[in-house]
Amino acid sequence: MTVQIFGKGKQVARLRRHARLRKKIVGTPERPRLVVSRSNRHMVAQIIDDTKGITLVSESTLHNDFQGFEGTKSEAAKRVGEMIAKKALDAGITKVVFDRGGNKYTGRVAAVADGAREGGLAL
Repeated sequence: MTVQIFGKGKQVARLRRHARLRKKIVGTPERPRLVVSRSNRHMVAQIIDDTKGITLVSESTLHNDFQGFEGTKSEAAKRVGEMIAKKALDAGITKVVFDRGGNKYTGRVAAVADGAREGGLAL
């Protein structure tokens, strides 16, 4: 399947990067895909089994666990990574393949990955 994305700008460049990455990255039952989505305010991380098309575990800064969280957005992103790692280990998932969603691997996206590694996931 080829996806052609035309245009200019940051959003189009991110979509182009994501399409290029998804050609190579596939989540399996043994090693599901850890997907990171970011907005200007929030971070969302999901662990997805692509063979069944289901979300196994999810965590985000929108959940009630983050009510009253004091810290920077990068600290919140790292905490999201740690929390999803804890949920994944409880669900019996130890290895994942990291899908940065077309975002550049820096800042908050890298903080989620670092938090997941510190939480015990093998990326």
